[in-house]
Amino acid sequence: MRTDSADLRVLVFAPVGRDGAVAAEVLRLSGRNVHVATDLIQLVAEIERGAGAVFVAEEGLFGKDTDPLIAWIERQPPWSDLPFIVLTSHLDGARVAAWRQQLVTELRNVSLIERPVQQITLIATVQVALRARSRQYEVRNLLDERERAAAELEALVAQRTEALRETNVALRTQMAERARVEETLRQAQKLEAIGRLTGGVAHDFNNLLMVISGGLEMLKRQPDVARRAKLMDGMQQAAQRGARLTKQLLAFSRRQELKPEPLDIARHIGGMRELLNRSLRGDVQVVFDLPEDLWTVEVDAGELELVVLNLAVNARDAMPGGGTITVCAENCTAVKDGELDGDYVRLAVRDTGTGMPADVLERVFEPFYTTKEIGKGSGLGLAQVHGFASQSHGAVRIDTALGRGTTISLYLPRSHKVPGEEREAIDLPARRLDARPMGLVLLVEDDNEVAKLVSEMLDELGFGVVRVASAAAALGALANGRPIDVVFSDVMMPGEMNGVELAREIRARRGQVPILLTSGYAEGARLDADAEGISILPKPYRLDELSAALTTLIQAQAKSQSDAV
Repeated sequence: MRTDSADLRVLVFAPVGRDGAVAAEVLRLSGRNVHVATDLIQLVAEIERGAGAVFVAEEGLFGKDTDPLIAWIERQPPWSDLPFIVLTSHLDGARVAAWRQQLVTELRNVSLIERPVQQITLIATVQVALRARSRQYEVRNLLDERERAAAELEALVAQRTEALRETNVALRTQMAERARVEETLRQAQKLEAIGRLTGGVAHDFNNLLMVISGGLEMLKRQPDVARRAKLMDGMQQAAQRGARLTKQLLAFSRRQELKPEPLDIARHIGGMRELLNRSLRGDVQVVFDLPEDLWTVEVDAGELELVVLNLAVNARDAMPGGGTITVCAENCTAVKDGELDGDYVRLAVRDTGTGMPADVLERVFEPFYTTKEIGKGSGLGLAQVHGFASQSHGAVRIDTALGRGTTISLYLPRSHKVPGEEREAIDLPARRLDARPMGLVLLVEDDNEVAKLVSEMLDELGFGVVRVASAAAALGALANGRPIDVVFSDVMMPGEMNGVELAREIRARRGQVPILLTSGYAEGARLDADAEGISILPKPYRLDELSAALTTLIQAQAKSQSDAV
């Protein structure tokens, strides 16, 4: 902001005598812009317009209402301190001295000159006052410039902040979209793996169904007890194989976070023999070399199976003319190699294929990078292997050469935890016909064939059974006051209420009744059931597993009632 001519005017207020006219003339002759005010109201108005200094004669203020002038002085901005030049009178005395002192205090920036005043004195005093006023205007301009710069900076900061916010929102959107796409492609890669198994799986399941359906037909025609027992053993083994195969397929296709658990690699990977044989060509032989003394590792079982399947399929594709895939493992003590430091189990998949060139080896773990034809692979297989190894605190190493095959080694940290053992079948004694029932079970199952079998199993265990086909019927059965000891319900049922919702409603009505759920796909209801504190028995289950689950519930109920007493 520049200083205009009005800002440096000299205002003259001397209404008594010729002091005002003389002072104005002297100041004009010295080159000053002078304005003479005739009264205090006009003086304040002219000060509002702009002034560099004010020349006032005391006589013009005696007995006058100076409040408007004092009010303006009080409200002037912080940078301003308007100079006043007061021409004193010849009056004297204590009263005049007191008034003059008060005037100096109220006007704040005051220079007193006495009569008779010399022209040079008046001009010099006014010049000093205007110079001081000019400095004040410079401060005002600096403050205005600072405020303008601060406003511009604030606006720029706000603009940049908004731009950063928009960029952040866009980045988060891109990250979310990329995560969604990667997850979609990851699922597609899993489905691709399952697709490779479809033919073999269909063949396996048809064989299993043949064993079971044919065996059941033969049981009707076979009176020999030994041959009937042999047929039943074969059907039971077929059912167990089907359950194991279904479990592996669900492990490949499900969406879940990694759930590490202690694993015996020799036993767990060895169980994939049939699955790998079905997913590979007939000209590819799979050899397992898994010592029984392998250390325990702690990894997600389903993801480890997917890793082995991906490596086996890649090895198959690297052997267009057939060959041998070796799945082997060994204990490695005190490994020190890059990020590896400690004891590890090395799980390796070795092929006799074409090997990898150097340019492929450099990019082999990049997501979506593939050397296969379009539609033959997603490029996520080895990326999944690398991600799994990293999340499991291990690493992947590749040994390859053109024409000499490839060995991909997965280093997994040794765990000192004990792996879970598979439950052995319990030899259940035959129930005596006169045995006292262990309790009454409300069986909620819409499939008639399954309901008949489960009713037989419950009867074999010594339970009485009341069977209903829906959640609504189950609530009705509980409403009539029947002494139900356990509710055993399927998760998926017709109607508006599933098994978890039924359990929630039963607890609201009869909170003391133990509840056990079952499902052919337990993962789908696991979170809701866990939130309610309800156990799920996965289908298919054996008689001993059903017995253990029911016994655990009944014992927990009895203990709870005992503690309450």
